[in-house]
Amino acid sequence: IRQQPGCLIQLLYFVFIGCWLGALSVSLAYLLFLTVLGIPLGVMIINRIPYLLALRETEPIISYIGAQTKQRNFFLRTIWFLLVGFWLTAFWLVIAYLLACTIIAMPIGFWMFDRAPALLTLHRS
Repeated sequence: IRQQPGCLIQLLYFVFIGCWLGALSVSLAYLLFLTVLGIPLGVMIINRIPYLLALRETEPIISYIGAQTKQRNFFLRTIWFLLVGFWLTAFWLVIAYLLACTIIAMPIGFWMFDRAPALLTLHRS
């Protein structure tokens, strides 16, 4: 089992590195979401946001590899992505980042990052 860094290390990392690295990561992931082929890489980045932001190890919520859950109709997911998911996810990621930058609301921000790929494409896990 991997041990987490101490609270002081995580706090210093968050203040000096995590805030700007988290913002860059969210921006890069969202740009990858613009290209349909880049969505899986964007999802991988979003799954790593808690670590990049605060050295917090988490299990990825959404994985496109080996998914066994029956998914919604591809046409419906495409329409959702183009008309709603793309814009709603941008707003969602900004709010999640702002919450994650506050110590008190950080868990809510991380929860929102975990749900972003499903919001973008209606992916079921």
